[in-house]
Amino acid sequence: MGALMLQGTGSDVGKSVLVAGLCRAFANRGLSVRPFKPQNMSNNAAVTMDGGEIGRAQALQAIACRVPPHTDMNPVLLKPQADRTSQLIVHGKVRGTLGSGNFREARRSLLGEVLESYARLRAECDIVVVEGAGSPAEINLRAGDIANMGFARAANVPVVLVGDIDRGGVIAAIVGTRAVLTLADAAMIRGFLINKFRGDPALFEDGYRAIEERSGWRGFGVVSWLPATVRLPSEDAVVLDRATPRREGRKLVACPILPRIANFDDLDPLKLEPGVELVMIPPGTPIPGDAALIVLPGSKATIADLAFLRAQGWDIDILAHHRRGGAVLGLCGGYQMLGGSVADPLGIEGPPGRVEGLGLLDVETELAPAKILRHASGTALGAPVTGYEMHMGETRGPDTARPFAELDGLGPEGAVSRDGSVMGSYLHGLLAAPEARTALLARIGVSGSGRDYVADVDAALDEIAARLEEHVDIDALLALAKETP
Repeated sequence: MGALMLQGTGSDVGKSVLVAGLCRAFANRGLSVRPFKPQNMSNNAAVTMDGGEIGRAQALQAIACRVPPHTDMNPVLLKPQADRTSQLIVHGKVRGTLGSGNFREARRSLLGEVLESYARLRAECDIVVVEGAGSPAEINLRAGDIANMGFARAANVPVVLVGDIDRGGVIAAIVGTRAVLTLADAAMIRGFLINKFRGDPALFEDGYRAIEERSGWRGFGVVSWLPATVRLPSEDAVVLDRATPRREGRKLVACPILPRIANFDDLDPLKLEPGVELVMIPPGTPIPGDAALIVLPGSKATIADLAFLRAQGWDIDILAHHRRGGAVLGLCGGYQMLGGSVADPLGIEGPPGRVEGLGLLDVETELAPAKILRHASGTALGAPVTGYEMHMGETRGPDTARPFAELDGLGPEGAVSRDGSVMGSYLHGLLAAPEARTALLARIGVSGSGRDYVADVDAALDEIAARLEEHVDIDALLALAKETP
């Protein structure tokens, strides 16, 4: 049938959610659908069934399509590991490191591989729904672009521009985008969507018409605020900057926000639990003394984030919490931080060296260039669990004799301290399993709800698709996709 691309007036305008919603809406109409993002930049990633990694958002969009995630859905993934460098993932595998000096030239050379992935997806489905990155209005990044108009023009895919009305200035954002684009780039945009509208859409009718008149593009609809979005895993760390008020009567689970935090969606299933209050702790804020559980999350740069943790004084908070008998869970990079030391003899994350860990687990980690990427299942804390591993390094020591999990075909995994209060694991996604989540919460005196996180996400996707069917001209979008050569 064809393809359709959603680009945005900026980051965090809701492109990922709208692509997921459209994928589910098209799938619910009986179409075979695939998601695609040429280039993503995120430390939230997922392991695919073909043994690679892609952005978490594309994995969610694959779920929306009711197909397994595949590396072709996100052929280029950049994982920031320092202020000016990112790990480069191509077709699911590490290809090296990109710095600010070689970024543009390197990505230009990747366009051919991006188009190969896109062609394979086109050949196996009715429609491909493509997500851009950032905004085409960032014309300073246009040379060598493969994420927005560079891809759209190379693949000849029509574009719909998404504007976020909730942040204000949506008329200027859309019309302004039209003003800064070249004529050739602007010709790829066939219309726009207004996203995150609160209230009666009729109140924006004059603004909607003004955008159409001033841009020359047609509108495809006004999407109302989607409450179900909060039940989906978040792709972007920007959501961590949004403070939420604490609610009384719940056991507090605290997670410090590290600069290179990765796969923080591991904690999303805790939001289902009525007895738990999940609080993400921003820099400059102490970890609350009344926390029942502290979770150290994954990190793209363990040694650098460990230094940041100490600079914030969070190490003092964590050690005091442990002395009071509080529970601590480290996931992936957080697991590495809990040990006696982290060594990087080959300089994988930065200058070669070795640093002391928090010393709460009797283990030591040595980083290594080979990245472990695999799905796993088994038991954790005596309960059934499924998840995936995504890490560089190996952790050994006496506390691994008390494993956190026993994985089918892989054996013991992770470590638990002698007193049972400190736990570490490389297994991402383990809290999605209701039994494993219940077993963990029992250690802090909370009765788990047993709710199925995976089923909850799937139901949320159906709710979003139904809203889009109500507010968006889906038939017109399908007709536009059919125009793709």
